[in-house]
Amino acid sequence: MKKLLTIIIVLLAVQTAYSQQTDRFRFQMDLGAAAPKGGGIGALVNFEPQILVRRNIALGLRMGVAGLAKDVIYYEIPKDYTGELSANASISGTANYYFNYGKGKAAPYIGGGFGYYALSSIDIQTTDIDAGDLGELKANFAWAPMLRAGVELGKFRIGAEYNFVPKSDLQNIAGEVVGRSVNEYFGFTIGYFVGGGKWGR
Repeated sequence: MKKLLTIIIVLLAVQTAYSQQTDRFRFQMDLGAAAPKGGGIGALVNFEPQILVRRNIALGLRMGVAGLAKDVIYYEIPKDYTGELSANASISGTANYYFNYGKGKAAPYIGGGFGYYALSSIDIQTTDIDAGDLGELKANFAWAPMLRAGVELGKFRIGAEYNFVPKSDLQNIAGEVVGRSVNEYFGFTIGYFVGGGKWGR
């Protein structure tokens, strides 16, 4: 009886020690640096609940915010001026595929998503333009894809992503289009996830 109990315990331990388990929930948190296309700098943070539909496939819902300082184009002036995008919020459906089959703690992954991006106000930072003449420049909303790749080491994550957010028109308070904002950006993230089991044995 003791031997049988010992065997059952060992089998259960081996079973639970395998890589991520189907139908398990995970919750991942990432933060990092952002680089807008065409120049600039920023930071981002993402929160993403996921469900493992298979041991190596996860579907999720990413909720993110990116703060970007970047260049904008004002049509009546023949050069770019630095603007600040105070917040770029997004919510995207995602899918990840993990290249790990119970062999070690490292799990490289590729993934992508598609979602809704809310683009906030642009504030022109220059002494050559009277801000009162421009008013508040507002961007708009957009649907856009995202691609990403990286590696998970145990419960930690290192990744890179690219958000293909389309360009948007900038409008003054009269509703006139006075410029253009390039909204694509690259992100480099580090993070951590909870739930879902562990990679490897």
